[in-house]
Amino acid sequence: MDEDGRVRVVLDACVLVPPVLREVLLGVAAQGLFQPLWSDRLLEEWARAAMKAGPEAALAARTEAARLQAAFPASRIPPAPHIEARLHLPDPNDLHVLAIAIAGSADTILTFNARDFPRHTLAEEGLGRADPDGFLWLLWSHHPQQVAAAVTEVHRRAEAIAGAPRSIKALLKKVQLPRFAKALASDMNAAAEGQPR
Repeated sequence: MDEDGRVRVVLDACVLVPPVLREVLLGVAAQGLFQPLWSDRLLEEWARAAMKAGPEAALAARTEAARLQAAFPASRIPPAPHIEARLHLPDPNDLHVLAIAIAGSADTILTFNARDFPRHTLAEEGLGRADPDGFLWLLWSHHPQQVAAAVTEVHRRAEAIAGAPRSIKALLKKVQLPRFAKALASDMNAAAEGQPR
């Protein structure tokens, strides 16, 4: 945890790729509910992944990465080759992620790639692993209003871009957040009907 008591979380490149998921995570971070961490290499991996959608998408990702660096200046962790050299993971290409988690005093790594980050290996370094669905559900269960505010803003922007209405539940399920989507939609429906949470 950081000095403000926030959990420190390395955002693996795979959770930065889907725009809606990235915006929800960073919106929740902007609410002060966790401290996101990344390295230049992680942001570059995100840009390379975006390139699959074309060079314009890669350029947009790099522009967005620069915006994130400005919005979260304390999030950038420099490379840690001295730490990386002593580590072992199933995929050596992920060693840099674990190394910056250690160097950045992270609490957890947020990723969809559970197989590549075995819990026992992370535990030896004092780290946990979380998937975005469970992580956001947990934050929502403790801070429902702040998380709902962040998601509502992302939803508003997504509808504006699409030019058509779309349910929050459908938007979140599309980015692999089914449990969080169900809980949040139920809570927001209950609030709209004036029922207690």
